[in-house]
Amino acid sequence: MRAWDYACGLLCFAGAIVFSPPFSTPHDYLDHLAQRGFAVLDAAAVRVLSGASAAGLAALMPDWDRLAPDEYLKDGGRYRWRRHASFIARDGALCDVPYRPHWQPLDYNALHGGMERWFQPVEPATLACADWRALAGWLARVVTALRGEPVWYGEVHQFRIDTADGIGRPTPEGAHRDGVDLVAVFLVGRHDIKGGETRVFELDGPNGQRFTLEEPWSVLLMDDERVIHESTPIQPAHPDAVGRRDTLVVTLRAGGFLDPGA
Repeated sequence: MRAWDYACGLLCFAGAIVFSPPFSTPHDYLDHLAQRGFAVLDAAAVRVLSGASAAGLAALMPDWDRLAPDEYLKDGGRYRWRRHASFIARDGALCDVPYRPHWQPLDYNALHGGMERWFQPVEPATLACADWRALAGWLARVVTALRGEPVWYGEVHQFRIDTADGIGRPTPEGAHRDGVDLVAVFLVGRHDIKGGETRVFELDGPNGQRFTLEEPWSVLLMDDERVIHESTPIQPAHPDAVGRRDTLVVTLRAGGFLDPGA
């Protein structure tokens, strides 16, 4: 891999070598985000910074058992389940917007770009949860510190990738940017899998890092203008297991949502 790899320790997980995340602290994560384009925080740091509670975040996790199948996968797979929602963050307040499709240009998603994808919406009770809104509000403060803009257009994606067919691909489009300002990838849970390694690379440089998020509600924050990212495929950890990897992805963009007229 690339030059940043030396910062990661090695662990043994499910019989494979795993690179541990290069965690930042609540005191230095904004500096790391500004300096290298990404920062990783453990769950305790997420709670301190966002104000979300451990109990409240744990109460959200059963939502991932009610996700809907992704009907838009062009590789013919049936391994991805998801829901989607959008919001606007302005002056510390979050406003949910009427349900809208997810759209990306082909420049950012060569596999699934250029088409409106009407995923099932995030459940209303989830959107109303105080801990959910605490995470989104904190991320709006993060990107404001990074960019200085007062208004942010956010999209929320709940993902489950499973191994029912033997392999699941968290990022079938490969290493990519999302066409936004900030990307946050929360690991919600992983069960009976191997793989699912996170990889982050400089957009215009030689450096890169690889690691595996394992702790529920740890997060990878990325400046989408400076880095590209991907997650490696997952496989069942045992021959008779059906494994899964659950994530929450939140993106924030200045100037409006991505849409065909953007």
